[in-house]
Amino acid sequence: MPFYEHVMIARQDLSNTQAEALIEHFGAVLTDNGGTLVEHEYWGVKTMAYKINKNRKGHYAFLRTDAPAAAVQEMERLMRLHEDVMRVLTVKVDAHEEGPSAQMQKRDDRERGDRGERSDRGDRADRGDRGDRGDRGDRDREPRRRAS
Repeated sequence: MPFYEHVMIARQDLSNTQAEALIEHFGAVLTDNGGTLVEHEYWGVKTMAYKINKNRKGHYAFLRTDAPAAAVQEMERLMRLHEDVMRVLTVKVDAHEEGPSAQMQKRDDRERGDRGERSDRGDRADRGDRGDRGDRGDRDREPRRRAS
């Protein structure tokens, strides 16, 4: 069966338990149609880049599934009809990556306080030097005059 990854954004006024119940509900829909929910992650409430249905924030969830296309289509159809789900993104992948998603790894780094040292960026960052900027074109021409 093909592998899929789904990201779902639910309304911000839901509680954490209600958002996680949505994940379990859609996982059950998937298993009822012959698929399996391999793994799921609840990413928490995050601020979105723009408003969706008058909401600035949303509960983000990530699901990894192994399911036939018909099961995924049915789950997506029900997600789009559900009033608490604002957006759904489904991507077909060749294989599932081991371990937590990149989003959860970022969260783990923040919790541990790993910020990265400036010395890791190379010595140019310490000097404020932007490096060789290449040929800047013809610089010998007259400066532009302002219109009065």
